[in-house]
Amino acid sequence: MVIQQPALPLYRVPLYAELNRREGLEVTVVYGDSDGPPNVPPEGFAARMERLREVRGGGQTALWHGTQLREASRKRCDVLVLSWNARYLSLPPALVKARLLGVPTVLWGHGYSKAEAGWRKIGREGVAGLAKALLFYSKPTRDGYAKSGWDERRLFVAPNALDHAPSAAATAAWRGKSEELARFKAEHGLAGGPVVLFVSRFEAANRLDLLIEAIDRLRAEGSAVKAAIVGKGEPEGARLRAMIEAKGLGDRVVMPGAIYGEEAIAPWMLSADVFCYPANVGLSLLHAMGYGLPVVTSDDVAAQNPEIAALEDGVNGLLYRHDDAGALAAALGRLIGDRAERDRMAAAALATVEERFNIARTADGMEAAIRFASGG
Repeated sequence: MVIQQPALPLYRVPLYAELNRREGLEVTVVYGDSDGPPNVPPEGFAARMERLREVRGGGQTALWHGTQLREASRKRCDVLVLSWNARYLSLPPALVKARLLGVPTVLWGHGYSKAEAGWRKIGREGVAGLAKALLFYSKPTRDGYAKSGWDERRLFVAPNALDHAPSAAATAAWRGKSEELARFKAEHGLAGGPVVLFVSRFEAANRLDLLIEAIDRLRAEGSAVKAAIVGKGEPEGARLRAMIEAKGLGDRVVMPGAIYGEEAIAPWMLSADVFCYPANVGLSLLHAMGYGLPVVTSDDVAAQNPEIAALEDGVNGLLYRHDDAGALAAALGRLIGDRAERDRMAAAALATVEERFNIARTADGMEAAIRFASGG
């Protein structure tokens, strides 16, 4: 079996290794060199990198990954899993070639675009008709296709997930170190109040300005709340720092910069009471839940990433009215002001990743799609 992807980021390595351990499955990942998280060495499966080309024209950027065509051969694989992205010019001919040569194919992707355009939808669904199976990141998207008339037997879900083991190990290492954690909070300006945490890149789409405004409103209401905004990204970072200074929130909001590695990020997660990603949340939601943090984010679910499917409003986090700083402040205030409710949601958040959104479940979904495609 060959899995073609635009990159080999660290968080995917445990998934491919798990899949490779499944009986009768032998995984080779062929990946590109796309922008984004850096590629890492494979561990527990075979992999190789083949250049991914960008094709520009008419104000648009398309992609060409020649390996999609090369791998569509019975001599190279018995099942071919391809990136389901309408921007790949190499995808339609690869699917046609695979069909002519009798190579079963699985398309793996979101199944939608947050910035949906007619040509993208037509292209995405057009190539979907050529594949044997469709593999989605989330059940709501899969169900939407089923309701639209797609054959449910072809539709599978591999919920996007992170390996929970590193966060579990970090939590266990800090267990019983309450004094050391208290010192950490004091050293980083987080002592003396509940802590709201954000960890990710600084991008305008993430609406961190709303978080800063919410902290300002909670301060005005007498709350001792503090916020830690961990990450990097310019020019957004400069805009946020200017906003913090203008509002006089230097003693309430800390921005320590980017922090990498589970051991380094763990004390920040364990010092927090709530995780807030004002909009555009993705895998960070699952990372936070792995530390037992309830998550607060926008109720504009259609504009979120597939991982939003893991959030159940009022169960393991809260949705606030999109683009409304007052509503965000109210949601944060609700959690930091009610320890019993926060503890209940924290337990549910941890259970979410332990029981439903984890590497084993993702591998289960992928295995089911692959075996269906191969007829096994």
